[in-house]
Amino acid sequence: MARQTGIRGALSDLAGALLPLSLRDLGSEIDDRMAKIPSELNEYGYDRFAMSPVDARSALLNAAVLYRYYFRVETFGIEQLPPGGMLLIANHAGQLPFDAAMLGASLFLEAEPPRIARGMGEYWIPQLPFVSVMAARSGHQVGTPENCTQLLDAGECVMVFPEGVRGMNKLFRDRYKLMRFGLGFMRLALATGVPIVPVGIVGSEEQNPGLLNLERVANLFGMPALPVTPTFPLLGPLGLLPMPVRYRFHFGAPMHFEGDAGEEDAAIERRVNEVRDALDGLLKRGREQRSGIFS
Repeated sequence: MARQTGIRGALSDLAGALLPLSLRDLGSEIDDRMAKIPSELNEYGYDRFAMSPVDARSALLNAAVLYRYYFRVETFGIEQLPPGGMLLIANHAGQLPFDAAMLGASLFLEAEPPRIARGMGEYWIPQLPFVSVMAARSGHQVGTPENCTQLLDAGECVMVFPEGVRGMNKLFRDRYKLMRFGLGFMRLALATGVPIVPVGIVGSEEQNPGLLNLERVANLFGMPALPVTPTFPLLGPLGLLPMPVRYRFHFGAPMHFEGDAGEEDAAIERRVNEVRDALDGLLKRGREQRSGIFS
């Protein structure tokens, strides 16, 4: 990764000198693992999908701190990840996408060789000032079929949460009950020939318990949901911070599917249900194995 120069580089060096030793060690670990990831950059320092290794490093360092010291993530079965393009299919919860950030950190910190997990964001994300640019620079894209196909064809690892907003904003009483899956990820897998790896995320569904979802109010502001939790909106933005639950990622065996991506919905849904059942099994096993949500 190219070294930063000028004022930005000087500030980065100063900040590095002031960091605690543990964080400096973590930064060195990220640099070492980033160097193992092949990337073709243009003269401006971006890859073909607008990711900047410099910006990705900053995002990964922040995620790694949460990963190691806040959520204290454990992974199981990550050695099953295949090389090349793949779709990671996971459950979604927690009001804010900390689960996606931690899953991406898991692939970078735990997988051998390390991988950059590309996130597929909601369509409304580009409407948020600065967010769309920051997301692209960190390796994420708006979740269109075209964007996902290009990433998979290039051998990238793509994270997909088929429950979408339905899952992220589910109520606490519905935790670990998988919401309806979209069919798009299966059509993409069939069209590109990549394997699907189910990932059961245990912990995220308790991080910020949803009590109500004020959908009508959310619609007035063009938002997909407006959750009410024990701390939000009572504590304002601080109320969206998650509790320090322990995350556990359970990676399943790669699943391979054959067929025509243009088949009728009923045929596609049968294959989707196979993935859904595999993911449900991982979640049940993960919940049975843990001793508590914080330990």
